[in-house]
Amino acid sequence: MSSQRHLALVPAFNEGRNVASVIRDIHAQLPEFDVVVVDDGSTDDTVQQAESAGARVVRLPFNLGIGGAVQTGFRYALEHGYDYMVQIDGDGQHDPAEVRRLMRTMERRPEMDMVCGSRFLRGSTDAPLYPAPISRRTGIHLFAFLLRRIVGPKISDPTSGFRLYNRRAIELFARDYPHDYPEVEAVLMLHHNRLDMCETRVRMFERGGGQSSISAGKSLYYMIKVLLALGVGLARRRPVIESGEPPAVAAERAL
Repeated sequence: MSSQRHLALVPAFNEGRNVASVIRDIHAQLPEFDVVVVDDGSTDDTVQQAESAGARVVRLPFNLGIGGAVQTGFRYALEHGYDYMVQIDGDGQHDPAEVRRLMRTMERRPEMDMVCGSRFLRGSTDAPLYPAPISRRTGIHLFAFLLRRIVGPKISDPTSGFRLYNRRAIELFARDYPHDYPEVEAVLMLHHNRLDMCETRVRMFERGGGQSSISAGKSLYYMIKVLLALGVGLARRRPVIESGEPPAVAAERAL
């Protein structure tokens, strides 16, 4: 991957307390990566903090939600000719040093279009790497069970946003990406479009500060909405990108 172009996408909404340290860590750990922050209509000093840390900032005029912010990053990566893009949250939960693990996995398995960092793959001990609340773990395990039934391979952490994408995945998601809570449905989209993914074990932290967009009270709502999105995703006809085919051609062929 050394001769390829790499982009680190940091979607951020009101992450002024965390985003600068995240960007500095990316620069230190991943010097070959360009960094773009997609500011999702923040009302704090996220933009100023990101720019002061040396990131390129794309500002959205209002809050689109995580799906809209991430799709903006995919479009940026596609338009600027990047070969690989890694998604790193702006809250400090993702460790930029672990991106090397994602990259090594994709190098070993070049047929993979997306490598997802998992908090729950087990290593030498039986303890999970990330102490998620029981309500969150329940939803994650339910989504993992359903996706395994649909797409086949074992998936342990379908809600993880710590992901590395190659050019084919960038092209797919630049054209069409789920909104609201997109990570689970994105796995389904890969499957429908005959792209491949795998997981690798990574370390994650608790967020550096501020509040998560998914509180304990929203967990049930989150579960219901994602389950509905999975149902819609299964019923929805999507264009399949054939090898070497531009996304626009695939979209026309699906009409």
